[in-house]
Amino acid sequence: MAKLVNRLLLKRLNLLQSSILLCILTLLAVLAIITVEFAWAENLRKRFGETDWILPSLVAAVLLTVAAGIVSMAVLLYRWKLKRPLEILKQASEKISANDLSFSISYDSRDEMGELIAVFENMRSQLEKNLKALWRSVEERKQLNAIFAHDLRTPLSVLKGYAEFLETYFPEKKLSEAKVLDLIHTMNLHIVRLENYAEAMNSIQKLEDVPVHRDRMDILPFTAMLNNSAEQMVRQSGKSFVFSIENANAEINLDAHVVMQVFENLVANAARYATHQVNARYVIRGDSMHITVTDDGPGFSEEALDKAALPFYRGDMWDATEHRGLGLYVCKVLSEIHDGSLQVENGPHGGGCVTVSFGL
Repeated sequence: MAKLVNRLLLKRLNLLQSSILLCILTLLAVLAIITVEFAWAENLRKRFGETDWILPSLVAAVLLTVAAGIVSMAVLLYRWKLKRPLEILKQASEKISANDLSFSISYDSRDEMGELIAVFENMRSQLEKNLKALWRSVEERKQLNAIFAHDLRTPLSVLKGYAEFLETYFPEKKLSEAKVLDLIHTMNLHIVRLENYAEAMNSIQKLEDVPVHRDRMDILPFTAMLNNSAEQMVRQSGKSFVFSIENANAEINLDAHVVMQVFENLVANAARYATHQVNARYVIRGDSMHITVTDDGPGFSEEALDKAALPFYRGDMWDATEHRGLGLYVCKVLSEIHDGSLQVENGPHGGGCVTVSFGL
């Protein structure tokens, strides 16, 4: 019972108070033992008379008692106040050294060691949060790099198509000077777009950080540029492209680079699955622009309808060099940062149908 009371009492005291208490208890115990030793020496003196060995023996006994008291006090202080918290800190340090932060430590004492363990636990917790944040940043950067590589393919394919077109028809004098200049102007726009895209991707840490810069423009010239890119992509797949537009005289206020990136991803996906034809429909409705891209392919499976916009979802396609499962995810994120949304469904007559909106 006395031992339990002492333990409970020592847990409420700090190290200085515990040391003072143990010093007082040790001093009382040592004084009691020395008193007994003096009585013992007096009994020896009465029994054997004045001899030369009694006084040295008494001095030696007193010194041993004092030394034993000091050692006992140090041992008790270590066992009651230091041993357990030091073991906790040692085990925690070993786990941290092994890169294991999935633990927690606590010590039910109000002394300095309890405060030290509480501070150590806060440090471990913060270190775990920072490490998780670092890993998330690394994973987001990996994903961003994959998206960057994925989205570079589309404008490069468009430029390749224009280059092949010029290479085929320009030597035969089948292109007018105005047509050639128009193609060069369009190609230059795509080159500038690639430069801006590369610069933006180099400065952001995740796709959600892509900046949106809206500009006012007429819808017809803008959709004509989109259609030219779509025709190049679809033609390379051996299919045809058809478009329609509603409210053709409207003015729009949007980020052309973001919309082009989303649109080209949608067309690239549709061309991949289409059998013969890819369709695009542009609609200005209220304060938003809606673009619907459909194909005459097999359409989305039930699983794809739920997961198509998730990152790295590829369904049954596993050719990593051609399809990384990022297109619709990119469209979803970019449309949302442009105050819009993305909807994936199957058309009424079959085939995939993806509608994306952009806030104007």
